[in-house]
Amino acid sequence: MRKDSYSPPSTGLPELDEILNRLRLGDNVVWQLDAIEHYRPFTEALAAHAHRTGERLVYFRFADHPPVLADNSPAVMVHSTRPEAGFENFITQIHRTIREMGHGGYYVFDSLSGLSSTCYSDRMIGNFFKLTCPLLSRLNTIAYFALYRHTHSYHAALPIVETTQILIDVYRYKQRQFVQPSKIQDREDPKRLTLHEWDSGQMKPVTYSPLVSAVMATSPWAGLRTAPYRMVGLWDKTFLEAEAVQNAVDAGDVLVLHAQEQFEKLVKLIVPREKQLLELARRYLSLRDIIAIWKRMTGTGMVGGKAMGILLSRAILKQSNPIWQERLELHDTFYIGSDVFYTFLVTNDCWWDRQRQKDPQSFLIGNNRVRERILRGSFPTYITERFEDVLEYFGESPIIVRSSSLLEDNFGNAFSGKYDSVFCPNQGPLSERLAAFLDAVRTIYASTMSDEALDYRNRRGVLDKDEQMALVVQRVSGDLHGRYFFPHAAGVAYSYNPYVWDPSIDPDAGVVRLVFGLGTRAVDRSDDDYTRIIALNAPQKRPDSDFETMKRHTQRRVDVLDLTANEFRSVHVLDLAEAAERAGLPVSMFATRDHQGERRAREMGLHDTTQWIITFDRFLEESSFVEDMQLLLRTLREAYNAHVDIEFTVNVDPDGSYNLNLVQCRRFPIQNTTALAPAPVPAVDQSKVIIQSNGSVLGCGRVTTVDRIIYVDPDGYQTLSENERYALAEVIGRLTHSVPPSEHRAQPTIMLIGPGRWGTSTPSLGVPVSFAEINTVSVIWEIDYLRAGLTADLSLGTHFFNDMVEVDMLYVAHAVNQDDNTLRREFFDRQRSVLTKTAPDLAQWEEVVRVFDFPAPSGAETALYVYADSERQIAQLYYSGDYTKP
Repeated sequence: MRKDSYSPPSTGLPELDEILNRLRLGDNVVWQLDAIEHYRPFTEALAAHAHRTGERLVYFRFADHPPVLADNSPAVMVHSTRPEAGFENFITQIHRTIREMGHGGYYVFDSLSGLSSTCYSDRMIGNFFKLTCPLLSRLNTIAYFALYRHTHSYHAALPIVETTQILIDVYRYKQRQFVQPSKIQDREDPKRLTLHEWDSGQMKPVTYSPLVSAVMATSPWAGLRTAPYRMVGLWDKTFLEAEAVQNAVDAGDVLVLHAQEQFEKLVKLIVPREKQLLELARRYLSLRDIIAIWKRMTGTGMVGGKAMGILLSRAILKQSNPIWQERLELHDTFYIGSDVFYTFLVTNDCWWDRQRQKDPQSFLIGNNRVRERILRGSFPTYITERFEDVLEYFGESPIIVRSSSLLEDNFGNAFSGKYDSVFCPNQGPLSERLAAFLDAVRTIYASTMSDEALDYRNRRGVLDKDEQMALVVQRVSGDLHGRYFFPHAAGVAYSYNPYVWDPSIDPDAGVVRLVFGLGTRAVDRSDDDYTRIIALNAPQKRPDSDFETMKRHTQRRVDVLDLTANEFRSVHVLDLAEAAERAGLPVSMFATRDHQGERRAREMGLHDTTQWIITFDRFLEESSFVEDMQLLLRTLREAYNAHVDIEFTVNVDPDGSYNLNLVQCRRFPIQNTTALAPAPVPAVDQSKVIIQSNGSVLGCGRVTTVDRIIYVDPDGYQTLSENERYALAEVIGRLTHSVPPSEHRAQPTIMLIGPGRWGTSTPSLGVPVSFAEINTVSVIWEIDYLRAGLTADLSLGTHFFNDMVEVDMLYVAHAVNQDDNTLRREFFDRQRSVLTKTAPDLAQWEEVVRVFDFPAPSGAETALYVYADSERQIAQLYYSGDYTKP
């Protein structure tokens, strides 16, 4: 029926309207009931009224109970949504529909309690209502919601009760229907908050106490709302029921089949909704494992990708070989559920800002403001109390708070280094430790709004995906040596080695990047330092050709936790080794004496000190680490059916045995290893080779044309101030994102050539671009003008390296003084730069950065090519045709 004139809002039941003193535009009505069929008479009355008055009615269908309105009901628009796709996706669809409908109209929602049985916790139901109810009110709608009585915890019900305008209890007694309003906002009349019987269209007050008591008894009293046992919501009840089943199975009272049924129910609550992760969880985890996770959780929701990587990899290893029962250090981990993140955003009024960041056209706008609000945010008291319990458990042991988002470390996206992790030395009174812990959590939450993280999500096509941030809280692996706490070794390992610097190295044997101390130096790019790279089938083979070269490329600083100063810091190896020796650490297990250095020091009159070079030679020779790591990587690769990369720590016992702590495991971004095989060797006129680099080649083999070269002149770069070098990084970002598609491919091939390290945080060592500024680049060619002797250790195993792998970026480090290398700078001097044509406002940079665009090959036209072979460790930039003239 078409709407011809204004009709006041109504329930469709005149006597109920009178009890409520009429509905008002913007009212949300929550019906508390014991069965969904008790809801339907009221939704049908509302639909009939909407039909009579020509108003639209939207029915959101999402629960697994029978529909509360028929699909063919007049005036009803049914919108079906899938809550299983994730909270963010679910609520976004509903809010989008509401906004599209505009002002006015009626809305009916399925039972919100149905969300609990599907995939959501009590807390998330409260969050959904707090976000949806105000939106509907602002649009002057009338909305119906149903909620099962006595089902949800106090913490879930409270935001619903506080936010809704009208709350009505519905009862059934002897086939008779009763209603009792318990909240009528801004129009309450004590006479109206009484029990009424709905009979033959009439609402009759019920005051006869025997009848009132009998009606109330149909829904047994669950206890006072704030009683301790009412704090237990459906989430915890579900896990308690599962634990009872597991105990009964252990006692032989019920069949194992019942435990499997409980497992299937719980695994979808804990594990991110990714097919491969769920399959691995079903193969390697048990109901007992899931219950153990729940007992160490703060809040509700999923535990995220990083947590699952830790849990699955350890389970896989322990089930594969008894050696891992003794070798693996027990992981002491707590989890902060993903729902805590959303509750934090809702509580601190950050939700709508986060929703605006789903738009690819404007997702970076306002990020700083949102991050600042998150960093000042507060937590609900009950969450803070749980955090205190965790800290009391750890005492003053150092801990680390780590990101573990739903998309992180899954089979499609690594998110390497995109989200923060924060070390907490955890010293001092509980109040100070709690303050530091809350800051750590807020810091990680704020990192979800960083430009780098959002740019990564946009680039990977997951900006609109459900991305909740769960957290992992782990005891830091290591020991106290004097005032410094650190593990004896830490690092990253890959089941496939993309850096084959010697023909004897087997890529499928894997590779390890090892450091002394905390593993931050293995995963973060330390521009002033190096690590030990170990090819697992040839551990004594080094990229360095002699002892002096090895000394230049050895680790010089160690990351530690200073428990006296209560801070994370970096200490020079010699300072740390001296203190560690006094504390009883067997430094010789990880370092080699530098006798030449000691002799030179004595000749210079310096005090007699022992000088160490971090080599790990003795550890690799005397322990089973290399063999164990090969077995570990092979086992995980077979279980994942994919190449993997891991993070780990090592602690050596006094008897020489060691413990390994596996702190991360994920699918390695490189899976098509055939792409790393030798590229066909082109027939190249050596007179047309512009650059030839031998060694330090990382990435897939290729022969391809180059569309644009962005060349940073080494001499010009050295004249820049530090601020100008940061400004240059922004210029590079503009130039890498302003290349039109070429004639022969949609994605042009862009090459960066410049002095020192691209992506450094130290401008004196190279151009300090962020990865987001160069993520369209195909080839990075680093020239060691700023520091002699660059090696591929610059990036292998770091977050920067993983970013390069995900976008199939080729990396080459060129040593100018290496005899078999070639660099003809005069080629670039002869070419005409198109910098000012590309960006006229960048003319002041012409002496520093030059931009060369090259035509696509067509017939006899000239073209520029790059050839790379990571197995032969050779890369060439060369041309065909005639580029001898500008």
